[in-house]
Amino acid sequence: MAKRPNFLIILIDDLRFDEFGAGGHPYMKTPNIDRIAREGAIFERAFHTTPICSPNRASVLTGQYASRHGIIDNVARDAASHRLPNYHLELKRLGYETAHIGKWHMGNSGGPRPGYDHWVSFDGHGSLNDPQLNVNGDYQARTGYMTDLLNQEALAFLERPRKKPFSLFFAHKAVHPDAHQAADGTLDMSRFGGYIPAERHRGLYAHATFPKTPNMRSYAALAKQAPAWTEAFELKGTERSRALLEAIKAGSQEEIRQRARMMASVDEGVGMLLESLARQKKLDDTLIVFLGDNGYFFGEHGLGPERRFAYEEGIRSPFVLRYPRRVRAGTRIRDLVICQDIAPTLIELGGGRPGAHIQGRSFAPLLAGRRKGWRKSFLIEYWAEQAMPWLVGMTYKAVRTDRHKLIHWVNRGTAGELDELYDLERDPWELKNLARSRGHAALRTRLHRELRKLVADAVGL
Repeated sequence: MAKRPNFLIILIDDLRFDEFGAGGHPYMKTPNIDRIAREGAIFERAFHTTPICSPNRASVLTGQYASRHGIIDNVARDAASHRLPNYHLELKRLGYETAHIGKWHMGNSGGPRPGYDHWVSFDGHGSLNDPQLNVNGDYQARTGYMTDLLNQEALAFLERPRKKPFSLFFAHKAVHPDAHQAADGTLDMSRFGGYIPAERHRGLYAHATFPKTPNMRSYAALAKQAPAWTEAFELKGTERSRALLEAIKAGSQEEIRQRARMMASVDEGVGMLLESLARQKKLDDTLIVFLGDNGYFFGEHGLGPERRFAYEEGIRSPFVLRYPRRVRAGTRIRDLVICQDIAPTLIELGGGRPGAHIQGRSFAPLLAGRRKGWRKSFLIEYWAEQAMPWLVGMTYKAVRTDRHKLIHWVNRGTAGELDELYDLERDPWELKNLARSRGHAALRTRLHRELRKLVADAVGL
């Protein structure tokens, strides 16, 4: 049997697909994350299928759609999150030493979940400064900046003496603002602290500018092409909604700078982990994946922290991988990869066989250049919830193919008249809704048929 790799998954909260240097950010410096990309592969079209925190994390860990694993929103489903068919359960059976370090957020409890030999987490969103960490079931008050503390915890785990291969799921709180979420998923605005970089990074990027894109348009422009948004944008002007948006300077250049400053500590930690693995002569034996848990909007389509929606900035993920035993440096992969593909890939490379309950596919063949039979479409799904007071009845199901996207608003309209259809080849900024175009009627019918199939498959029918 070939030597099995170690696994290091580094997950960043709310990070856009282009929010690191190698991903195309115009001024952010992330030399260590860029090294993973340079010495491995960039997945140019990697996606989240339910682009909010809790459901997508559960999809990464189970290889399942939210329709099947049941974590459909950010409500505190603590009991359910103890019963997830997490891939670490299988890796433990295969002889791996397993660890979770960082944000869990499938349920507000920070206590240990099944599948892990070592556990470091915190309740809910945690605190960016002086947090309480749950270390193997024991709550401990810590002094310092959350990202730095988690970096040290991950480093300590990597440097333990061991005879087994390891699997570490390392989930940062960054770049999420300092926030406190009730069990019902609503935010407590009296305890909302906004973006907080480490003190040493607060002067970075003082005058940097993120360039405007063609789809950074007004609310009115989106509502005109996508009438399903009309009520949401009316509610977005209420006092309660404005308080949340103003707390993070939503859509401003300063918001983008603050997030870039928070990433500086993340990148420093990545460098520490790479250096430690190299020093132990384990770097090339470790498969490292760096990704986000959902996208984010910088004003595209008039949106900001909504991030739950099926436009490209919301569903695309940063996704880079380093494992020179299988991946040549500088590889670029354009096939449609979804977060559910991580679990079966790791199980396969760890010497196991993904179970029938896993809905993702191992992307190991893509790493070898074998693309035959790969997916041509995938489902995006979202259930209306109440974290943001202006998002009422915005449930949708969407299908994305190599070229097209159809968004069906479940709670809006009566017969799909508010659907959105985009040709991503001709209209990559999603500016022209073709759903009511007679010339695209056959395409719309075909995509609706594909969507119905994908929805049934996601449930497990």
